[in-house]
Amino acid sequence: MKTNFLAIFLLFFFISCAQVKENDVKINPTQNSYSFETVFADVSIPWALTWLPDGSMLVGDKSGDVTHVKGDQATPITTGIDDLYPRGQGGLLDIVTHPNYADNGWLYITYSSSEGEGEGGNTKLIRTKLDGKSFTNTEVLYKATPNTTAGVHFGSRIVFDKDGYLYFTIGDRGNRDENPQDITRDGGKTYRLHDDGGIPDDNPFVNEPGAKKATYSYGHRNQQGIDMHPETGKIWSHEHGPKGGDEINVHKKGANYGWPVITYGVNYSGTTITEETERPGMEQPLYYWTPSIAPSGMAFVTGDNYPEWKNHLLVGSLKFQYLELVKLDGEKILERKKIAENIGRLRTVKMGPDGFVYLGVEGKGIVKIIPKQ
Repeated sequence: MKTNFLAIFLLFFFISCAQVKENDVKINPTQNSYSFETVFADVSIPWALTWLPDGSMLVGDKSGDVTHVKGDQATPITTGIDDLYPRGQGGLLDIVTHPNYADNGWLYITYSSSEGEGEGGNTKLIRTKLDGKSFTNTEVLYKATPNTTAGVHFGSRIVFDKDGYLYFTIGDRGNRDENPQDITRDGGKTYRLHDDGGIPDDNPFVNEPGAKKATYSYGHRNQQGIDMHPETGKIWSHEHGPKGGDEINVHKKGANYGWPVITYGVNYSGTTITEETERPGMEQPLYYWTPSIAPSGMAFVTGDNYPEWKNHLLVGSLKFQYLELVKLDGEKILERKKIAENIGRLRTVKMGPDGFVYLGVEGKGIVKIIPKQ
């Protein structure tokens, strides 16, 4: 009898241990070994930030404004975007340069667009070129459907991988019951395209009847951070959970990340979404935050300006208004630290070509982190 009791006790002990995931990593303080410099203040909600070969910046405001910032000179850009749908979380979202921008001049932009049938909008991906003070040669690469008046979960971030594939994210558009788990519908997905908008032949669902063939992974809620790991080349992203359950994920081709069938969060009212936190065939997050930090923007630290941060991950928090340093050992979370506490609602986190970290802070603008000597 004692042997059976011991066996049962050990069984439940190991089950409970197995359920203690890496979100149990506690957040630690860090020494204030840096200062801040505001490099551009004339932007309200700086969702987008990218650099041109001469070191100048393009800064995008959620309102739809784009500014070319070169030193002390700030030049408004005529975008030619006439279908912006600036509702709720929607507006001008991400801007990135092509990896070979110096040769081809292509810029890639996502925004909430009213183009197409039906009232409302959905996320759209375009490419364009900067000619003086205007965007020209604009091409539509992808437009999600259907339009909806929901003001939430547009995504959207863009990144290129080492092979030149373009990845971008679209949130579930507030329709969790239909979009994320259905590969024939847009929303709740990460997409992969060629740089001209073509569908790669090895995308996971190209041979599935009715599937959105640009889909690379699905079962996502609302991804507002994405980057390529500087050593492995894998695409990492984070996404907003509901109340609790914000996630960091490492992307796998064709993988299902579970939303809303599995989640570590609950409804904002506190009621249960699902009893399941895992299911065969659905990916577990690399890490999840409970309580939610409302993550927005992320970047792997490269270069030598921040030796203690190098190859680790930076994530902005909208809710708690700080920058989080997530220290890694491969794909294992070792430690979390608060950086830039009380700086404001962080929208964008980027590594600049000069090797410094730049933040897009609501109401403050573009802020550069300068290590103290």
